[in-house]
Order: sequence, then structure tokens, then C-alpha cells
Amino acid sequence: MKVTYDEEVDILNIELSDAEIEESDEDKPGIILDYDAQGNVVGIEILDASKRMPIPRTVEVARVG
Repeated sequence: MKVTYDEEVDILNIELSDAEIEESDEDKPGIILDYDAQGNVVGIEILDASKRMPIPRTVEVARVG
């Protein structure tokens, strides 16, 4: 998994897989889900990230279990 934040365009990108993106859908306004050829979610893009979360530059990853 790879998480990047582009401050210039204010987009938080979460790559869940290295699979090639086959299709993208805007699930809710400003939330884009990327799918591979088998229909699996392989990425999430959050537009206007600074308006949706306090500090998009700092992302905490927590492991459960």
C-alpha cells in the first residue's frame, strides 16, 4: 500500500495494489475508486483532501490484530 498527498492539487491518493487501473468511478462527490480488470478496488483518490480531513500530509496507518 502506498499513500501520497499532492499539496499542489490537494489530492490524497491511496494505492492498495500495483494492479493496472481498468476503470475509475466517482463513488461520492470527490471520492474516486479505481478498479482493476477483475473489479477489485485497487486505489482511492480523495479530491480537495484538505477540506475533508484535518492534515492530509500526515496519515497514520494502524494495524489491527
